[in-house]
Amino acid sequence: MAKSIDKTSKIYIAGHRGMVGSAVWRALQAKGYSNLLGKTSQELDLRDQAAVDAFYNIEKPDAVIDAAAKVGGILANNDFQYQFLMENMQIQNNLIDGAFKNGVEKFIFLGSSCIYPKFAKQPLKEAYLLTDSLEPTNEAYALAKISGIKACEFIRNQYNKDYVSLMPTNLYGYNDNFDLKSSHVLPAMIRKFHEAKQNSQSPVTLWGSGTPMRDFLFVDDLAQAVVYALENKLDENLYNVGSGKDLTIKELAKIIQKITGHKGDIIWDATKPDGTPRKLLDVSKMKAMGWQYNTALEAGIQKTYVWFLDNINNFKEVKL
Repeated sequence: MAKSIDKTSKIYIAGHRGMVGSAVWRALQAKGYSNLLGKTSQELDLRDQAAVDAFYNIEKPDAVIDAAAKVGGILANNDFQYQFLMENMQIQNNLIDGAFKNGVEKFIFLGSSCIYPKFAKQPLKEAYLLTDSLEPTNEAYALAKISGIKACEFIRNQYNKDYVSLMPTNLYGYNDNFDLKSSHVLPAMIRKFHEAKQNSQSPVTLWGSGTPMRDFLFVDDLAQAVVYALENKLDENLYNVGSGKDLTIKELAKIIQKITGHKGDIIWDATKPDGTPRKLLDVSKMKAMGWQYNTALEAGIQKTYVWFLDNINNFKEVKL
């Protein structure tokens, strides 16, 4: 009989210093979980199978939350396809298989909405997975994540273990990556508008046409979904996690421009790629299970901008 999760259960959060992992850690700590386990990449290289197996053998966690991944925006995903495919598969395969071999009954795998086909019907339902071709600019990352979802699904079906995959929409929040070479659209905009404001309200150039539509979720809301999945046995293996609302990138730019106080012009560089035209997750399955988001976009961006200003001297440029 599998041990049920309680406040003293040993819970390993892979990627606990990243935006998602740190949010999950905060959420669990706030609920009184007292046996959280995290390892830095210097302490444990998740790409090293022998090291991960040894870690599991020694620590024997009751549950694992996989928030570890090599991530980046459209530029990084497109330019470093081999690394994004191989490193993400190494990380997740070692974590999933190591957990399975060491008797971990509860595993929460975190993916990304880029797993769905580029031109799938909107909003994106979980059932659309593998029904058509992917967006080429992030195909490598998506393929890795799809293989992780399937690994968890097959373990769940074959061995009756509680391995579940949560697919978040575009995330933002505390501990985000603001490096302009590798960041996602929302944190990149915060930095660009802030720096342009500091630079005599100079114009801000943004990629593409501004017409693609995206759904954004404050990372602490995702953390609450992870806590929910940890504390409850979900009926199925795959759940979308998002706000269920989207807006154009142009509309997002206007909100961030207002919050940062930038008064200059916005220039759209149409020679740069737009990516998928629309990416809105259908979150009805997760809502039916009892979870929904609660941080409005403007409020979440405001919190993120305050965090950005507080940490502006601590950012490290990301090496790819």
